[in-house]
Formats: sequence, structure tokens, C-alpha cells
Amino acid sequence: MSKIIKHYQSLFKQYGPGPQAVQYTDFETQNARFEVLSQVDKNLNSVMDFGCGLGDFWSFLRSKGDECLYLGLDIVPEFVDYANARFTDSSKAQLIGDESVLPSGYDYAMISGVFNNKTDDNWNFMTKTLQDMFSAAKKGIAFNAMSTFVDFQDPELYYVDPMKVLKFCKQSLGGHPVLRHDYSVRRDGFPFEFAIYVYKIPRYFTS
Repeated sequence: MSKIIKHYQSLFKQYGPGPQAVQYTDFETQNARFEVLSQVDKNLNSVMDFGCGLGDFWSFLRSKGDECLYLGLDIVPEFVDYANARFTDSSKAQLIGDESVLPSGYDYAMISGVFNNKTDDNWNFMTKTLQDMFSAAKKGIAFNAMSTFVDFQDPELYYVDPMKVLKFCKQSLGGHPVLRHDYSVRRDGFPFEFAIYVYKIPRYFTS
């Protein structure tokens, strides 16, 4: 993890507090991902944001009028310090730098961009993180990842078969997953990533 920390510290030093510091191209693509994840539930009352970066998901929710209870977790000290200073105007937002202890009591756990960088063992990191977050959340999780259904793969990034992840969420987590591979983060762009919602209780729809 020290390699990942140093990577983001370098980006923060180079770009300052902006989307590039957390490896997003711009606010447009960042907010597009947030929009997809936020659709896990029409009423978000409390959210735990794993790998929260600068707390931009909280800013996104506030811009929509969804000022829910928010807990951000990140391993980069500079991100946590900046975000906590940024949100002193609200008692609903808190950011901490210890990801080893996951607080309970939050409805949903959100995970955006955490699985994109290559590590020594991406699959085990992904599945362990999903297991931990699903156990900690009250209602479920929402996360994204890079899809193998693309015509180009960056050698520095991790791409994973969406069906493999869906199967894991259904069989190993024991949840009720929804796979979304219908969106692009840019207008007229190619959908090179996917999102999955995993609910603890099946959803019921009435006409």
C-alpha cells in the first residue's frame, strides 16, 4: 500500500486539490461516476466512502441537496487533512485515515476508483475489500471497476471481467447484485467501466 500512497501523494503535489489528484481526468468524468453510484438508492441517509480521496463524493451529494451522514476513509494523510479542513461547515461529514477499522451503522458503502490501479494481487484485494465493506454496511454497497470489455487496456490499470465480479457478489457475498454496464463517463464516449450494486435485502417493485 505504501506504493499507492506515494503515487497519490505525488499526484496531489503535482496537481493540487482537484480531480487529477485522485486520478480522474476532470470533474465531468468524476461526477458521472458519482451519479451512477448514488443511484443505488433514491434516499441516501448515510454513506461510508471507502477511498474517499478529497471527499468529492460528499461535495457531489451536497450539490444535489442530499446532505446525508457521510464518513470518508482514505489512506493518504494529505487527502484526509485537506478534506476535513474543507468541510468544517457541516457536522454531518467526517473523514478519517484509518481504513483498518470499518465503522458500522452506515446504510451504504461506496467504492469509486479504488480498484483501478494494478497491485501485486488485484483480485484478492478487490474481493477482501468487498467482503469487508458489505459486512460493515447496513443495506449494501456500490462500486465501480474497469471492464475487460474494451478495445484498449492501459498496462498500468486493472481490468476485470464484470461477470466474474457479479458471480462473486452473488455467490460469495450472498447479496443481491445489480450489474450496470450501460453508462459512459463522457458524452458519446465508450463504456469502459462498470458498476455493481449489492443489496442485503432483495428490492421489491410495485406498479
